Amino acid sequence: MRYSVSRASIEIRAEKIMQLFDTLDPLPYPQKDLAETTENFIVGWARELPRAQPIEIVVHVPAAEATGPAAQQLGNAFATYFRYRADRLDLDLSELFRIGRWSLLIGMAVLALCMILGRFVGGLFEEGYFRQFFKEGLIILGWVANWRPIEIFLYEWWPLVRRQKLYRRLSAASVEVRSDANRVG
Repeated sequence: MRYSVSRASIEIRAEKIMQLFDTLDPLPYPQKDLAETTENFIVGWARELPRAQPIEIVVHVPAAEATGPAAQQLGNAFATYFRYRADRLDLDLSELFRIGRWSLLIGMAVLALCMILGRFVGGLFEEGYFRQFFKEGLIILGWVANWRPIEIFLYEWWPLVRRQKLYRRLSAASVEVRSDANRVG
């Protein structure tokens, strides 16, 4: 990895450009998914780069690969893949918030029911530890039922948005294919 004033670079070396892509994906080359190891490598390095700098991905390949048609479409293939991943996270966020809304609705209903039952149970027992145990236990149960929606709305969506922003940065990254003769390292 190299840093420059204008761009932060992620450098990859491959014997063939197609090594960077999932061999099981039946789609034609520009629409193929990246191989898991390629994605993990790029995303791992991109996380460490300064957020204000644009990203440049430099792929080092043998000279014969650097001049082939796959090399010319590599930038488009990377952009398409990372744009797709960012769009998928849009759907994941929508699903998470939908689950959060339903969980909150259910949790609030459980809390209300627990409060009502607490008052009812409180009237069945005389003042003392047994009465206090049931009343407070029901209130705690009601609040625990709201744990999941609170977790979703306060914390769980942040990592998804952060990853989505990273994928959007990667989809806008410039991609350069260099032959081994021009290899920096």
